Amino acid sequence: MTTRPDPVERLTVYVGESDRHAHQALYAEIIHRAHAAGLAGASAWKGFEGYGATARLHTARLLSLNEDLPVMVQIVDTTERIDAFLPQLVELGVEGLVLREPVTVVELGPPGTPA
Repeated sequence: MTTRPDPVERLTVYVGESDRHAHQALYAEIIHRAHAAGLAGASAWKGFEGYGATARLHTARLLSLNEDLPVMVQIVDTTERIDAFLPQLVELGVEGLVLREPVTVVELGPPGTPA
């Protein structure tokens, strides 16, 4: 077990499930661009209920026909590489909440084992 010595961050981007960029889901485009940029990792999670700055409730409850559920995209890499990636979010027209948090990465297993 080792802890990475370089500063690592988690970038969290909140978008709506129906948000699009060039006919593709915005969350998918963010992940594809993160992959193309060689960032360490990116994942998306779909929420079942939430609200943001507009205070409009998005829910997956049975009686609700809302198809714009919240999606959270998280990207992890060094601070330097996150800095370099942020202009991609601007280019994609991402609006709303974006969080940057320092994280500690603990690598389990023998040294040099790919994750």
